[in-house]
Amino acid sequence: MSKDNEDDFKAVELGIEAKHQESVKSAGDAAMEKLPQISATSPEPEVQEKQVLDQPTLKRFFVLRQGAFDQAVQDVQSLSDTQKDGRVLSSWLLSEVDHWNHEKERIVLITENSLLICKYDFMMLKCEHVQRVPLNIIDRIIHGSFTFPEKSLDKREGKGVRIHWDRLREPSFMSRWNPMSLDFPYCTLISHPVKDASETFGALCELDQFREKLSEAAMSAHEKNPVPGKANGVLVLNQAIQIDTYVGLVSYIMNQNKLGYCLARGNIGF
Repeated sequence: MSKDNEDDFKAVELGIEAKHQESVKSAGDAAMEKLPQISATSPEPEVQEKQVLDQPTLKRFFVLRQGAFDQAVQDVQSLSDTQKDGRVLSSWLLSEVDHWNHEKERIVLITENSLLICKYDFMMLKCEHVQRVPLNIIDRIIHGSFTFPEKSLDKREGKGVRIHWDRLREPSFMSRWNPMSLDFPYCTLISHPVKDASETFGALCELDQFREKLSEAAMSAHEKNPVPGKANGVLVLNQAIQIDTYVGLVSYIMNQNKLGYCLARGNIGF
């Protein structure tokens, strides 16, 4: 092969190799374009999983079933005495904390003359007990955080409202040590756990609004029907609420498992 022919052959060989490399590069670019693109702003799976887990927890409360609370309020109204209690001013979904620091689900109605605190079974849709407190005997409304004795192992977060209606009467020794006793001249209320379920239930569980409405209704009742020999008016105090428990083992088990609420518990309901 001559020198000129050899140069022509190398030129043709180099041209073919260059075209081959270009075709391989084009095919690689096309394959990269077909690969799915990963967005840097895609949502994190942990956040979505947390939102999904919250829904079953809220659905366990029977009070959140459609129409359950409205039916409960109607049942309590049917048991009230129109002449004695007067017109219903507002209804609330709260929790009562007893002298042993046990939480219990309650429906509370403020009427023109009375405060109705109802224990309601949202599973069977029936009223089990109603405590009637005349508004004109309420003398103190205390709101604030909770405190316990110095050496107590018990504790409670958040704030509450304690309603007193007989400042001259102190609970007896037997009443203090009886967890089932109802012989107390006061009751303590806190917000219900479903207060964050929706705006509707948030308004029903609003503790500050309840305190304001109760104060207004009690003041009005004192003016309309004063009690002879009793100082008229309601004293509203912002101070700590004392609960005299020391160990708190029973209350811890009860409150952690929400035994004071109508809750779906698998095949067992409370």
